[in-house]
Amino acid sequence: MTRRLSRLLPRLSLSALSLALLIGLGGWAGQADAAQRKRVSPAPKAAKVVKSQRSAKFAKASKVVRKGGARAAAARRVVPAALEPARLSVGQIAGLHETPDALSLKSGVAFVMDQDTSEVLLAKNPEAVLPIASLTKLMTSLVVVEAGLSLDEMLEISEADIDTEKGSRSRLAVGTRLSRLEMLHLALMASENRAANALGRHYPGGLPAFVAAMNRKAIALGMADTRYVEPTGLSSLNRSTAPDLARLVKAAYQFPLIRELSTSPERAVDVGARTVQFRNTNGLVRNPTWDIGLQKTGYIAEAGRCLVMQAELAGRKLIMVFLDSAGKYSRLGDAERVRRWLETDGRPAARASRG
Repeated sequence: MTRRLSRLLPRLSLSALSLALLIGLGGWAGQADAAQRKRVSPAPKAAKVVKSQRSAKFAKASKVVRKGGARAAAARRVVPAALEPARLSVGQIAGLHETPDALSLKSGVAFVMDQDTSEVLLAKNPEAVLPIASLTKLMTSLVVVEAGLSLDEMLEISEADIDTEKGSRSRLAVGTRLSRLEMLHLALMASENRAANALGRHYPGGLPAFVAAMNRKAIALGMADTRYVEPTGLSSLNRSTAPDLARLVKAAYQFPLIRELSTSPERAVDVGARTVQFRNTNGLVRNPTWDIGLQKTGYIAEAGRCLVMQAELAGRKLIMVFLDSAGKYSRLGDAERVRRWLETDGRPAARASRG
């Protein structure tokens, strides 16, 4: 019995050793496999941005934000602006673009009036009270000119003129000094927000007094549905109607300086040690087929593309207002549609489109 056990012991030891070896190898293999998986797989709190064949743009827009080290990386997708849904304007939300009109205009609101007789030739949603964006600057210029303030006085751009409403950029750096005339020119021609705000800030009594003067002037002109809260148009609370704006255009047209500055095609301005070229935001002023006496454009997301103009068409001096136009060039296209209609037809369009 003892001999049999002695003969079996080496075999058992070998088998146990083999078993232990196999177990050890298996454990090592498992650890190696786990380590390999650990190298291949991201950490539980990490997400790797992978390019997708379906949306390469989406992959390029993805960002990895690290918090407290590599193993705490977290992925955050940023949707490109081109893929974000377009922000609807106030007019689009109200359904103004669904109102039909005889000219198939792209603007939610349109208004054409004879400047001399006040005859309304075209009206689409004229009662809609909408944000007017930089059309505001036309009232800003009117208040400044009527105040009789020195146009040679030097005004300085300050931190208070920086746009905190929309975060828009400006080529007028803080500390830039320009005459009131140059500030007025840039506000009307190039729709410079800092210039417009500086004009209001340097009004006697400051911005509150200036805004109060804007609203008093609106009441004096019979602009009953108009309200201003600041002089640039960046606030969507600056609101008006097309007929009210036509009254404003008619009043501003009485000042040759406003006509000249608003229709200036371009202007080189010395800003510190450099010269900056500013251009008119309305391309029609550079079109020789148009005879424009006054104009102002405007845009913020809530207002859409806006345009007011005084122009001579078909032998008549007309005031045109286009609000809440969808598309970068659609307001200019609508002006062209009105011109073709007047030159080829000349009959007043249907005025039943009240919205």
